[in-house]
Amino acid sequence: MSLKAIFFDVDDTFYSTSEFAKMARLNSVYAMIEAGLKMSISECIEELREVIEEFGSNFGHHYDRLLLRIPKEKYANVNPAIIVAAGVVAYHETKYKNLKPYEDVPEVLRILSTTGLILGVITAGLMHKQAEKLVRLKILKYLTPNAIFITDQIGIGKPNVKLYRNAYTSLGLKAEECMYVGDNPITDIDPPKSLGMIAVLNRRSGKYLEVKGKTEPDYLIHDMWELLDVLKKDFGIKVE
Repeated sequence: MSLKAIFFDVDDTFYSTSEFAKMARLNSVYAMIEAGLKMSISECIEELREVIEEFGSNFGHHYDRLLLRIPKEKYANVNPAIIVAAGVVAYHETKYKNLKPYEDVPEVLRILSTTGLILGVITAGLMHKQAEKLVRLKILKYLTPNAIFITDQIGIGKPNVKLYRNAYTSLGLKAEECMYVGDNPITDIDPPKSLGMIAVLNRRSGKYLEVKGKTEPDYLIHDMWELLDVLKKDFGIKVE
């Protein structure tokens, strides 16, 4: 059966989520200290790390929680709302300036968009956050509009196999006609492969480099050019 669709993860697949988050949080810490927060950079980063770990990366009030858990003397004589705003603005300015795809991603997606394959996304996270990433990465023009699936929007999270089944069945496809490319063996390889999809592990960057799943991926890549080689060699995909 021929390959008809490729679905991609977003974080640490299209861009380095880990590196971006590190930069954005560091810039927000600098901004809060400049706004009057009396903490060392290392002290503030560690406290913020704990907040993110405890409340999750998608929580919308990290900086508010940061101020709640430290002594008020750390921001005495300064309106705490100003400190929080400074952190938020710095984070978003970093996002505006530095949220960019890996260099090879736009070109490979452009090439794949000429093949007739459905190019989609199956990503975990909040609807507006994940959608914003796709817009900022400037890759939407290469993706099939009705092939973008976000867990928050669908109501099914990773690693539930229903998420992947929902994606390909909604497009009238069979599992064996679809490929999924992601970086986390547990959520991006095991579930789609159990359904019969072709699972590609992207060992490029991120916090899952040492994680092992229950099953081996069908293919292992380190960048999108390697994916293109796989498609040409094993699936007969002709590219321009």
